[in-house]
Amino acid sequence: MQFDVFLSISQTPDHAGYTPDEPTMYRNFFDQVEAADHLGFGTAWIAQSHLSTTAQQADENPVVPHWNGEVGLCTDFFSLAARVFERTQRIDVGSAVIAILAAGGPIPTAERIGAFLALHGLDPNEHRRLRIGFAAGRFEFMARPYGIIPRDEVEAAAWPALRGQIFAEASEIFLRLLNGETLHEKDISPTILSRENFRSDEDWEKVLKAHAECGGTIDDTTVKFAPRYSFEHVKTTPSHWRRELLDLILGSHDTAVQIKLNKWLPVKVFNLSITQPDIIEAAHERMKKYYHSDGGGWKREYMPRTVMVFLNHEPGLSEDERRLAAQEEAHQALGSYWQALEGTIDPMKVAKATNNAVIGTVDDVCEQIAERFDAEDSIMAWFDFFKHDSARVVRDMTAFAEHVMPVLCT
Repeated sequence: MQFDVFLSISQTPDHAGYTPDEPTMYRNFFDQVEAADHLGFGTAWIAQSHLSTTAQQADENPVVPHWNGEVGLCTDFFSLAARVFERTQRIDVGSAVIAILAAGGPIPTAERIGAFLALHGLDPNEHRRLRIGFAAGRFEFMARPYGIIPRDEVEAAAWPALRGQIFAEASEIFLRLLNGETLHEKDISPTILSRENFRSDEDWEKVLKAHAECGGTIDDTTVKFAPRYSFEHVKTTPSHWRRELLDLILGSHDTAVQIKLNKWLPVKVFNLSITQPDIIEAAHERMKKYYHSDGGGWKREYMPRTVMVFLNHEPGLSEDERRLAAQEEAHQALGSYWQALEGTIDPMKVAKATNNAVIGTVDDVCEQIAERFDAEDSIMAWFDFFKHDSARVVRDMTAFAEHVMPVLCT
Protein backbone atom coordinates (compact mmCIF):
# COMPACT_ATOMS: atom_id res chain seq x y z
CA MET A 1 0.00 0.00 0.00
CA GLN A 2 1.26 3.45 -0.92
CA PHE A 3 0.47 6.72 0.84
CA ASP A 4 0.19 10.25 -0.50
CA VAL A 5 -1.16 13.41 1.11
CA PHE A 6 -3.83 15.80 -0.19
CA LEU A 7 -3.41 19.50 0.65
CA SER A 8 -6.01 22.23 0.08
CA ILE A 9 -5.30 25.92 0.66
CA SER A 10 -8.94 26.63 1.42
CA GLN A 11 -9.70 29.95 3.08
CA THR A 12 -12.87 29.00 4.93
CA PRO A 13 -13.83 29.58 8.57
CA ASP A 14 -13.17 26.79 11.03
CA HIS A 15 -15.76 25.69 13.59
CA ALA A 16 -14.83 28.57 15.87
CA GLY A 17 -15.30 31.09 13.06
CA TYR A 18 -11.58 31.78 12.58
CA THR A 19 -10.45 32.52 9.02
CA PRO A 20 -6.69 32.87 8.50
CA ASP A 21 -5.38 35.52 6.13
CA GLU A 22 -3.83 34.48 2.83
CA PRO A 23 -0.15 34.67 3.90
CA THR A 24 -0.92 32.46 6.91
CA MET A 25 -2.65 29.90 4.68
CA TYR A 26 0.39 29.70 2.40
CA ARG A 27 2.77 29.37 5.38
CA ASN A 28 0.60 26.59 6.80
CA PHE A 29 0.69 24.84 3.43
CA PHE A 30 4.49 24.87 3.25
CA ASP A 31 4.78 23.67 6.86
CA GLN A 32 2.54 20.72 5.97
CA VAL A 33 4.16 19.84 2.64
CA GLU A 34 7.65 19.96 4.16
CA ALA A 35 6.42 17.68 6.95
CA ALA A 36 4.91 15.31 4.36
CA ASP A 37 8.25 15.14 2.55
CA HIS A 38 10.11 14.41 5.80
CA LEU A 39 7.55 11.79 6.90
CA GLY A 40 7.81 9.76 3.70
CA PHE A 41 4.54 10.44 1.87
CA GLY A 42 4.95 9.72 -1.84
CA THR A 43 3.10 12.63 -3.46
CA ALA A 44 1.80 15.99 -2.29
CA TRP A 45 -1.48 16.41 -4.15
CA ILE A 46 -2.44 20.10 -4.28
CA ALA A 47 -6.01 21.25 -4.85
CA GLN A 48 -6.39 23.95 -7.50
CA SER A 49 -9.37 26.19 -8.14
CA HIS A 50 -10.07 29.43 -9.99
CA LEU A 51 -11.90 32.67 -9.27
CA SER A 52 -13.60 33.79 -6.08
CA THR A 53 -16.30 31.50 -4.73
CA THR A 54 -17.66 34.41 -2.70
CA ALA A 55 -17.98 36.74 -5.71
CA GLN A 56 -19.98 34.21 -7.76
CA GLN A 57 -22.61 34.07 -5.02
CA ALA A 58 -23.94 37.38 -6.40
CA ASP A 59 -24.65 35.73 -9.77
CA GLU A 60 -28.19 34.98 -10.92
CA ASN A 61 -27.56 31.24 -10.58
CA PRO A 62 -24.61 30.77 -8.21
CA VAL A 63 -22.98 27.35 -8.31
CA VAL A 64 -22.10 27.08 -4.62
CA PRO A 65 -24.39 29.66 -2.99
CA HIS A 66 -23.75 28.70 0.62
CA TRP A 67 -19.99 28.20 0.70
CA ASN A 68 -18.45 30.46 3.35
CA GLY A 69 -15.03 31.73 2.26
CA GLU A 70 -12.89 30.73 -0.71
CA VAL A 71 -12.72 27.15 -1.97
CA GLY A 72 -9.02 27.48 -2.70
CA LEU A 73 -6.16 29.93 -3.06
CA CYS A 74 -4.06 27.82 -5.42
CA THR A 75 -4.85 29.34 -8.82
CA ASP A 76 -1.44 28.66 -10.39
CA PHE A 77 -0.39 25.10 -9.67
CA PHE A 78 2.89 25.42 -11.57
CA SER A 79 4.19 28.33 -9.49
CA LEU A 80 3.32 26.49 -6.29
CA ALA A 81 4.81 23.21 -7.54
CA ALA A 82 8.11 24.94 -8.31
CA ARG A 83 8.26 26.26 -4.74
CA VAL A 84 7.44 22.83 -3.34
CA PHE A 85 10.25 21.20 -5.32
CA GLU A 86 12.63 23.90 -4.05
CA ARG A 87 11.70 23.22 -0.42
CA THR A 88 11.55 19.42 -0.45
CA GLN A 89 13.88 16.56 -1.34
CA ARG A 90 11.92 13.37 -2.09
CA ILE A 91 8.22 14.00 -2.61
CA ASP A 92 6.44 14.12 -5.99
CA VAL A 93 4.00 16.99 -6.62
CA GLY A 94 0.53 16.48 -8.10
CA SER A 95 -2.40 18.65 -9.16
CA ALA A 96 -5.78 17.61 -7.83
CA VAL A 97 -6.91 18.84 -10.23
CA ILE A 98 -6.14 21.22 -13.08
CA ALA A 99 -9.38 22.27 -14.78
CA ILE A 100 -8.29 22.33 -18.40
CA LEU A 101 -11.47 24.09 -19.54
CA ALA A 102 -10.48 27.12 -17.45
CA ALA A 103 -7.41 29.38 -17.43
CA GLY A 104 -7.01 29.45 -21.20
CA GLY A 105 -7.84 25.85 -22.05
CA PRO A 106 -5.84 22.79 -23.10
CA ILE A 107 -3.26 24.41 -25.40
CA PRO A 108 -1.61 26.78 -22.88
CA THR A 109 -1.90 24.12 -20.17
CA ALA A 110 0.07 21.65 -22.28
CA GLU A 111 2.66 24.32 -23.05
CA ARG A 112 3.07 25.22 -19.35
CA ILE A 113 3.73 21.58 -18.53
CA GLY A 114 6.44 21.29 -21.17
CA ALA A 115 8.07 24.53 -20.04
CA PHE A 116 7.93 23.47 -16.39
CA LEU A 117 9.47 20.07 -17.01
CA ALA A 118 12.15 21.45 -19.33
CA LEU A 119 13.41 23.45 -16.35
CA HIS A 120 12.66 20.84 -13.68
CA GLY A 121 14.57 18.18 -15.64
CA LEU A 122 17.75 20.17 -16.23
CA ASP A 123 19.37 18.36 -13.32
CA PRO A 124 20.10 14.84 -14.64
CA ASN A 125 19.76 13.52 -11.08
CA GLU A 126 16.21 14.90 -10.71
CA HIS A 127 13.70 12.07 -10.35
CA ARG A 128 10.69 13.70 -8.67
CA ARG A 129 7.60 13.61 -10.88
CA LEU A 130 5.09 16.26 -11.79
CA ARG A 131 1.80 14.37 -11.51
CA ILE A 132 -0.89 16.16 -13.49
CA GLY A 133 -4.42 15.38 -12.45
CA PHE A 134 -6.79 17.04 -14.95
CA ALA A 135 -10.55 17.34 -15.30
CA ALA A 136 -13.33 19.53 -16.65
CA GLY A 137 -13.55 21.28 -13.28
CA ARG A 138 -16.12 20.75 -10.58
CA PHE A 139 -17.65 24.24 -10.68
CA GLU A 140 -18.87 25.58 -14.02
CA PHE A 141 -18.49 29.25 -13.02
CA MET A 142 -14.69 28.85 -13.16
CA ALA A 143 -14.80 28.04 -16.90
CA ARG A 144 -17.58 30.40 -18.03
CA PRO A 145 -15.34 33.49 -18.39
CA TYR A 146 -13.16 31.47 -20.77
CA GLY A 147 -16.04 30.90 -23.22
CA ILE A 148 -17.27 27.52 -21.96
CA ILE A 149 -20.94 28.44 -22.38
CA PRO A 150 -23.59 27.43 -24.95
CA ARG A 151 -23.05 29.24 -28.26
CA ASP A 152 -26.57 28.72 -29.62
CA GLU A 153 -29.95 27.20 -28.78
CA VAL A 154 -28.91 23.69 -29.78
CA GLU A 155 -25.90 23.77 -27.48
CA ALA A 156 -28.07 25.21 -24.69
CA ALA A 157 -30.48 22.27 -25.03
CA ALA A 158 -27.62 19.77 -25.11
CA TRP A 159 -25.47 21.43 -22.47
CA PRO A 160 -25.45 18.84 -19.65
CA ALA A 161 -24.11 16.22 -22.08
CA LEU A 162 -22.23 18.60 -24.36
CA ARG A 163 -20.02 19.99 -21.60
CA GLY A 164 -18.58 16.51 -21.07
CA GLN A 165 -17.86 16.24 -24.78
CA ILE A 166 -16.13 19.62 -24.75
CA PHE A 167 -13.88 18.19 -22.06
CA ALA A 168 -13.22 15.14 -24.25
CA GLU A 169 -12.24 17.44 -27.13
CA ALA A 170 -10.00 19.52 -24.85
CA SER A 171 -8.41 16.39 -23.40
CA GLU A 172 -7.53 15.04 -26.83
CA ILE A 173 -5.87 18.32 -27.78
CA PHE A 174 -4.05 18.37 -24.44
CA LEU A 175 -2.76 14.80 -24.70
CA ARG A 176 -1.68 14.99 -28.31
CA LEU A 177 0.24 18.22 -27.76
CA LEU A 178 1.99 16.65 -24.76
CA ASN A 179 2.81 13.77 -27.08
CA GLY A 180 4.75 16.18 -29.32
CA GLU A 181 2.31 16.34 -32.23
CA THR A 182 1.64 19.29 -34.50
CA LEU A 183 -2.15 19.66 -34.59
CA HIS A 184 -4.80 21.30 -36.75
CA GLU A 185 -8.40 21.51 -35.56
CA LYS A 186 -9.33 19.13 -38.40
CA ASP A 187 -7.18 16.44 -36.73
CA ILE A 188 -9.39 16.37 -33.61
CA SER A 189 -12.27 13.92 -33.22
CA PRO A 190 -15.64 15.56 -34.05
CA THR A 191 -18.24 16.09 -31.35
CA ILE A 192 -21.36 14.10 -32.24
CA LEU A 193 -24.16 13.43 -29.76
CA SER A 194 -26.94 10.85 -29.92
CA ARG A 195 -29.69 9.58 -27.64
CA GLU A 196 -27.24 7.49 -25.62
CA ASN A 197 -25.53 10.68 -24.38
CA PHE A 198 -28.68 11.79 -22.55
CA ARG A 199 -30.51 10.59 -19.47
CA SER A 200 -34.00 10.59 -20.96
CA ASP A 201 -35.91 10.66 -24.22
CA GLU A 202 -37.28 14.03 -23.18
CA ASP A 203 -33.78 15.54 -22.88
CA TRP A 204 -32.83 14.21 -26.33
CA GLU A 205 -36.06 15.45 -27.90
CA LYS A 206 -35.30 18.98 -26.68
CA VAL A 207 -32.00 18.82 -28.54
CA LEU A 208 -33.62 17.51 -31.73
CA LYS A 209 -36.28 20.23 -31.57
CA ALA A 210 -33.66 22.99 -31.25
CA HIS A 211 -31.60 21.31 -33.97
CA ALA A 212 -34.62 21.26 -36.32
CA GLU A 213 -35.36 24.93 -35.66
CA CYS A 214 -31.78 25.67 -36.76
CA GLY A 215 -32.10 23.78 -40.05
CA GLY A 216 -31.78 20.13 -39.07
CA THR A 217 -34.55 17.54 -39.03
CA ILE A 218 -36.47 16.17 -36.08
CA ASP A 219 -35.77 12.63 -37.29
CA ASP A 220 -31.97 12.90 -37.10
CA THR A 221 -30.31 10.21 -34.99
CA THR A 222 -27.20 12.28 -34.27
CA VAL A 223 -26.33 15.95 -33.93
CA LYS A 224 -22.88 17.23 -34.84
CA PHE A 225 -21.42 20.27 -33.10
CA ALA A 226 -18.78 22.69 -34.35
CA PRO A 227 -15.35 22.40 -32.68
CA ARG A 228 -15.05 24.32 -29.44
CA TYR A 229 -11.37 25.06 -30.11
CA SER A 230 -10.61 26.60 -33.48
CA PHE A 231 -6.98 26.72 -34.63
CA GLU A 232 -4.69 26.04 -37.54
CA HIS A 233 -1.36 24.29 -37.02
CA VAL A 234 -0.08 24.43 -33.43
CA LYS A 235 2.78 22.72 -31.64
CA THR A 236 3.85 23.51 -28.11
CA THR A 237 7.36 24.60 -27.18
CA PRO A 238 9.76 23.66 -25.77
CA SER A 239 9.71 20.29 -27.51
CA HIS A 240 12.48 18.43 -25.70
CA TRP A 241 11.76 17.70 -22.07
CA ARG A 242 12.00 14.60 -19.92
CA ARG A 243 8.65 12.92 -20.34
CA GLU A 244 9.47 10.31 -17.70
CA LEU A 245 9.00 13.09 -15.14
CA LEU A 246 5.34 13.52 -16.16
CA ASP A 247 2.51 11.38 -14.80
CA LEU A 248 -1.06 11.93 -16.07
CA ILE A 249 -4.22 11.17 -14.09
CA LEU A 250 -7.74 11.76 -15.41
CA GLY A 251 -10.45 13.07 -13.12
CA SER A 252 -13.50 11.66 -14.90
CA HIS A 253 -15.82 8.66 -14.55
CA ASP A 254 -16.64 8.82 -18.27
CA THR A 255 -15.58 5.38 -19.47
CA ALA A 256 -15.38 6.48 -23.11
CA VAL A 257 -12.95 9.26 -22.19
CA GLN A 258 -10.85 6.93 -20.03
CA ILE A 259 -10.48 4.55 -22.96
CA LYS A 260 -10.04 7.20 -25.64
CA LEU A 261 -7.22 9.12 -23.96
CA ASN A 262 -5.15 5.98 -23.50
CA LYS A 263 -4.79 5.77 -27.27
CA TRP A 264 -2.14 8.49 -27.05
CA LEU A 265 -0.42 8.30 -23.66
CA PRO A 266 -0.66 6.34 -20.39
CA VAL A 267 -3.44 8.10 -18.45
CA LYS A 268 -4.37 6.92 -14.97
CA VAL A 269 -7.68 7.60 -13.20
CA PHE A 270 -8.75 9.41 -10.03
CA ASN A 271 -11.48 8.14 -7.73
CA LEU A 272 -12.89 10.07 -4.80
CA SER A 273 -13.52 8.78 -1.30
CA ILE A 274 -17.28 8.64 -1.94
CA THR A 275 -16.99 6.60 -5.17
CA GLN A 276 -18.84 3.34 -4.77
CA PRO A 277 -16.83 0.06 -4.74
CA ASP A 278 -18.53 -1.39 -7.83
CA ILE A 279 -17.51 1.64 -9.91
CA ILE A 280 -13.95 1.43 -8.63
CA GLU A 281 -13.59 -2.27 -9.40
CA ALA A 282 -15.13 -1.81 -12.85
CA ALA A 283 -12.60 0.92 -13.57
CA HIS A 284 -9.72 -1.36 -12.55
CA GLU A 285 -10.96 -4.10 -14.88
CA ARG A 286 -11.42 -1.64 -17.73
CA MET A 287 -7.97 -0.10 -17.29
CA LYS A 288 -6.33 -3.53 -17.31
CA LYS A 289 -7.56 -3.79 -20.89
CA TYR A 290 -7.15 -0.24 -22.17
CA TYR A 291 -4.24 1.33 -20.24
CA HIS A 292 -1.61 2.50 -22.75
CA SER A 293 1.15 -0.07 -23.24
CA ASP A 294 3.90 2.53 -22.69
CA GLY A 295 2.83 2.61 -19.05
CA GLY A 296 3.34 -1.12 -18.55
CA GLY A 297 0.64 -3.29 -17.04
CA TRP A 298 -2.14 -1.66 -15.04
CA LYS A 299 -1.65 -1.58 -11.26
CA ARG A 300 -4.18 -0.75 -8.56
CA GLU A 301 -1.87 1.96 -7.24
CA TYR A 302 -2.44 3.85 -10.51
CA MET A 303 -5.87 4.91 -9.20
CA PRO A 304 -5.24 7.28 -6.24
CA ARG A 305 -7.98 6.87 -3.61
CA THR A 306 -8.93 10.01 -1.70
CA VAL A 307 -9.51 9.24 1.99
CA MET A 308 -10.63 11.79 4.58
CA VAL A 309 -8.63 11.07 7.72
CA PHE A 310 -10.03 12.08 11.11
CA LEU A 311 -7.29 10.81 13.39
CA ASN A 312 -6.84 11.70 17.04
CA HIS A 313 -3.58 10.77 18.72
CA GLU A 314 -3.40 13.81 20.98
CA PRO A 315 -1.40 13.47 24.23
CA GLY A 316 -3.17 13.32 27.57
CA LEU A 317 -6.25 11.48 26.26
CA SER A 318 -7.31 7.88 26.72
CA GLU A 319 -8.02 5.76 23.65
CA ASP A 320 -11.77 6.11 24.24
CA GLU A 321 -11.43 9.89 24.54
CA ARG A 322 -9.41 10.03 21.33
CA ARG A 323 -11.99 7.94 19.51
CA LEU A 324 -14.90 10.12 20.66
CA ALA A 325 -13.01 13.31 19.79
CA ALA A 326 -12.24 12.03 16.28
CA GLN A 327 -15.88 11.06 15.73
CA GLU A 328 -17.07 14.51 16.77
CA GLU A 329 -14.52 16.21 14.51
CA ALA A 330 -15.66 14.09 11.58
CA HIS A 331 -19.34 14.78 12.20
CA GLN A 332 -18.81 18.54 12.38
CA ALA A 333 -16.50 18.72 9.37
CA LEU A 334 -18.61 16.57 7.06
CA GLY A 335 -21.82 18.30 8.11
CA SER A 336 -20.27 21.71 7.40
CA TYR A 337 -19.05 20.49 4.03
CA TRP A 338 -22.44 19.32 2.78
CA GLN A 339 -24.17 22.37 4.19
CA ALA A 340 -21.72 24.64 2.39
CA LEU A 341 -22.27 22.85 -0.90
CA GLU A 342 -26.02 22.45 -0.78
CA GLY A 343 -27.37 24.75 1.87
CA THR A 344 -29.09 21.97 3.79
CA ILE A 345 -27.72 19.10 5.82
CA ASP A 346 -28.85 15.78 4.41
CA PRO A 347 -28.23 13.27 7.23
CA MET A 348 -27.98 10.39 4.77
CA LYS A 349 -25.24 12.12 2.79
CA VAL A 350 -23.31 12.94 5.95
CA ALA A 351 -23.60 9.32 7.08
CA LYS A 352 -22.51 8.08 3.66
CA ALA A 353 -19.48 10.38 3.63
CA THR A 354 -18.60 9.33 7.18
CA ASN A 355 -18.62 5.71 6.06
CA ASN A 356 -16.03 6.59 3.43
CA ALA A 357 -13.76 8.43 5.86
CA VAL A 358 -11.44 6.79 8.39
CA ILE A 359 -12.08 7.96 11.92
CA GLY A 360 -10.67 7.31 15.37
CA THR A 361 -7.42 6.28 17.02
CA VAL A 362 -4.37 5.03 15.14
CA ASP A 363 -5.55 1.45 15.73
CA ASP A 364 -9.03 2.29 14.46
CA VAL A 365 -7.63 3.94 11.33
CA CYS A 366 -5.32 1.00 10.64
CA GLU A 367 -8.22 -1.41 10.94
CA GLN A 368 -10.57 0.64 8.75
CA ILE A 369 -8.03 1.10 5.94
CA ALA A 370 -7.05 -2.58 5.98
CA GLU A 371 -10.74 -3.57 5.85
CA ARG A 372 -11.83 -1.21 3.06
CA PHE A 373 -8.83 -1.10 0.74
CA ASP A 374 -6.71 -3.56 -1.19
CA ALA A 375 -3.09 -4.01 -0.13
CA GLU A 376 -2.03 -2.70 -3.57
CA ASP A 377 -4.08 0.52 -3.40
CA SER A 378 -2.63 4.02 -3.24
CA ILE A 379 -4.16 6.16 -0.48
CA MET A 380 -4.39 9.95 -0.81
CA ALA A 381 -4.84 11.02 2.82
CA TRP A 382 -6.69 14.29 3.47
CA PHE A 383 -5.96 15.65 6.97
CA ASP A 384 -6.77 19.37 6.83
CA PHE A 385 -10.53 19.14 6.34
CA PHE A 386 -12.03 22.44 7.65
CA LYS A 387 -9.12 22.74 10.06
CA HIS A 388 -6.80 25.74 10.39
CA ASP A 389 -4.67 24.48 13.26
CA SER A 390 -1.63 23.69 11.12
CA ALA A 391 0.39 22.35 14.05
CA ARG A 392 -2.43 19.87 14.77
CA VAL A 393 -2.56 18.85 11.10
CA VAL A 394 1.18 18.13 11.19
CA ARG A 395 0.74 16.11 14.41
CA ASP A 396 -2.00 14.06 12.74
CA MET A 397 0.20 13.49 9.68
CA THR A 398 3.06 12.45 11.95
CA ALA A 399 0.90 10.00 13.92
CA PHE A 400 -0.36 8.53 10.66
CA ALA A 401 3.16 8.17 9.22
CA GLU A 402 4.65 6.72 12.41
CA HIS A 403 1.83 4.43 13.55
CA VAL A 404 -0.41 3.64 10.55
CA MET A 405 1.83 3.51 7.49
CA PRO A 406 4.38 1.03 8.96
CA VAL A 407 1.59 -1.40 9.84
CA LEU A 408 -0.07 -1.26 6.42
CA CYS A 409 3.15 -1.21 4.38
CA THR A 410 4.50 -4.47 5.85
